Formats: sequence, C-alpha cells, structure tokens
Amino acid sequence: MKRSRFTRRTRQTPDTEELIRLTTQLSLSGSRLEDEFWERKLGGLVERLLASNDEAALNAALDHLYGAGGRAYDELADMVESCAECRHYMIESAGADQDVLLFAAPVLAWSRYAIPSGQIAPEVLATLRVQLQAHVLATNVRFGLADFFYSPDQLPQSYCDTAALTEKLTKSALHGRDLNLDPAQMAETINFLSDTRYLIGVLCAPPGAPLFRWQEEDGNRTEAHKQWRGQGGEALRPLLPACAVEPLLPQSFHAAVREADRASRPYSLRSAVAFLQTSLNINAANLHAVVAPYYDRQLEEFRIGFTVGEAVDVVHGVVWPLLENEDEAAETPGQIEAVLREAGVAEVLVLDHRFPLEYCDDCGAPLYPNPEGEPVHAELPEQEEETAPRHLH
Repeated sequence: MKRSRFTRRTRQTPDTEELIRLTTQLSLSGSRLEDEFWERKLGGLVERLLASNDEAALNAALDHLYGAGGRAYDELADMVESCAECRHYMIESAGADQDVLLFAAPVLAWSRYAIPSGQIAPEVLATLRVQLQAHVLATNVRFGLADFFYSPDQLPQSYCDTAALTEKLTKSALHGRDLNLDPAQMAETINFLSDTRYLIGVLCAPPGAPLFRWQEEDGNRTEAHKQWRGQGGEALRPLLPACAVEPLLPQSFHAAVREADRASRPYSLRSAVAFLQTSLNINAANLHAVVAPYYDRQLEEFRIGFTVGEAVDVVHGVVWPLLENEDEAAETPGQIEAVLREAGVAEVLVLDHRFPLEYCDDCGAPLYPNPEGEPVHAELPEQEEETAPRHLH
C-alpha cells in the first residue's frame, strides 16, 4: 500500500495529540528497552482507537507527522498496521496464549477477458488450504481463510476495516472454521487488463512459535515461494480461468499488498506487450513505447503509451504509479525502459517535460503520451475493442 499522503488540515483531538506525543518519543528513543516502553503505550492507544472505529484520529496524527518529516511518521504507520493485522488471544479452554496474524496471498493476473473475483467454492478452498500448509505455513500453525477471492477494490479500505476483518477471521479460525462472506456486501470490481487478486486469512500460533515455513530450522523463503508458485498456482487456476497468473509469496497483510503494488507495475508492462502481440498479431519488436511523467501537485506517476511501427496513434497505455518514498530523484524511467526492452519492445522514447494528470472527459480513462509529446486517448483498432477490457492499466 502506498504510504505517502498529502497533508491536510485536520482538527486535533486529545487522542491525536497523544498519538503524536507518544510516536515522537518513540522516534527519539535511544535503546531497545525504551523502544519497548513507548511501543506498549502507543500500541495500547492505537488498539483502543481501532476498536472504537476512530479512523479520523489515526489519520490526523499520520497527516501531521508526515508533514513534519523524520522517523515519527514511519513509526506510527508501522504501529497502526501492526495493530490492525495482529492479535494476542488467551484461549481459556486450552489454557494457552495465541498470536494471530492477518496474511494475504497475492496473485498477479492478466487476461483479454474479465479477471474473476468473488466467492471461492469449498473444494477449491480445501485444496488451497492443503497447498498453503504444505509449502508456506509452519507445521503446527492453525489458520483460517476467507472464502472470497478479493480484488483491490474489495480489500479493507481503512485501518479500522482491516482490524475488523482480522477480528472476524480470528474468531472463525480459533473455532476451526473458514470465514463465510456475503458477495452481495462486496464492492464492485473495475475491469483491468492486468490486476491483482488476493486470498486472505489469519494464522494462529503460540507466542514465539514460527508462523511461516521459512521461520523453521529447515525452511527457506525462496524455496517456499517456488513451491507455492508451482503447486499453489495450480490450485488457484480454477479461480482464474483464461488468465495468465503469477502467484506472489504469501505474507503479512500490509507487506503483501505493498509487494503486490510493486510487482504489479513491471507485470502490467509485460502483460501489455503480450496482449498487443496476440491481439494485433505482431511481434514485440514492432511495438514502440513513449514514457512520460505526469504531475498533480507533485510527480504522481509515469504513463506509457504504446504505438505500432512509425504510427503516432496510441493503441494501448499503462500507468506506473509512484509508491512509498519514490520521487523525481528515483531511477523510474530507467526501470521502465529496462522492463520494456526485456519484453522485446524495439524503441522506447522517454519524454522529460511535465504532463498534467489528465483523464478523458467522456469515459474517465487516463490520457497517454504519443511520440509527438501529446496526451491522447488509447484506442485499439476497432475489431479488437469489443473483446478487450474497457479500462486499461
């Protein structure tokens, strides 16, 4: 998830002021013991605000600290994320404590057709449980899954929403059940050529015990990812018919979403090249790409317009958003060009003048740069438009 945010004027409540004070003290701490002192106080306050659904106090403190600079903003963001995705339970019947972690398994996908999301059939969910237990999770971990395959539009949209989902999943997992969700209560999914889908669940284990396979003595993160991509990828195929898929490593919820955001950018470019080759029946070497920076109050994203041969008409476009602490100093144009050339694109033109963050007035689609330096609508040839998704990354 992108952490950077625009600061805005917000009314500071006593809770907001206390969040700022505790986080500032934590950022100034000079020892691990002092860290733990401030973390306990800050964590207790954050948990209370999440439980009372006070998103406004959390956002006001984050906005203030982001504008102030320094370490404090990241300290508070880390704490809020941790409190939203983690729980500590005392199971009275078992006489034992349990640590709980919300996790996500992202899957990158592209297709000429709509990429599915929605309810997961019980037999598919059972197969996914087997593959997760075999390749990703520690041996004695208890876990529960949501029986829903999330699109980005359907993920929790706030820290309080994330905490509520963690709570629901935890109660189901500790009773040995998966969480049944009502598809009618989920947001609509916007259709993109390439997108991410998420399998979400919680892990439960005694404090200090491993949660993931790579935390065990004989475990290995790279091998776990390899096995999940192979075996888990096959288990995911019933959920993504007619799609090319790339499963990412399951991990804690916020880390998984951020990793998916990063990985989806080069994946979208490679998907666009593959899509244009098959749709237009051309070789990648016939494709040209124009890369340009797009600004609002600051640099927000790069947009890539694809043309065929020497033509100036943009047939497809991809958005490469900036994430986290990336800015104008980052080597983003070079990264984009490297991905395009690796995918076989013959000519890449990088423009350095500022484009406004504009969208089509009629359909809301982004405008992409053409070789003449103009922002234009991306239009596939007419015979291809009917089968392609209307909204394109």
